[in-house]
Amino acid sequence: MMAETTQRGNRKVRMGTVVSAKMDKTVVVRVDRTMRHPVYQKTFKTSAKLYAHDEKNEAREGDVVRVMESRPFSATKRWRLVEVVERAK
Repeated sequence: MMAETTQRGNRKVRMGTVVSAKMDKTVVVRVDRTMRHPVYQKTFKTSAKLYAHDEKNEAREGDVVRVMESRPFSATKRWRLVEVVERAK
């Protein structure tokens, strides 16, 4: 995986949980992160939904996956599935 990122430039890689796998060759991944409020310094959680291309339809709902930034596949898809890190129980 490292050879691929150095060869093609710096691409963002994120880990998240599959929220929906109902579409064909597409999964919706929720990426959670913690932030500090700029004024009040309180830590809070925020999340982003990423649409990722899943060529082999291998990810299922609840799986923890790694996605990588990619060329636009459609109007909303800008990420692609790299690997399924952990299967849903």
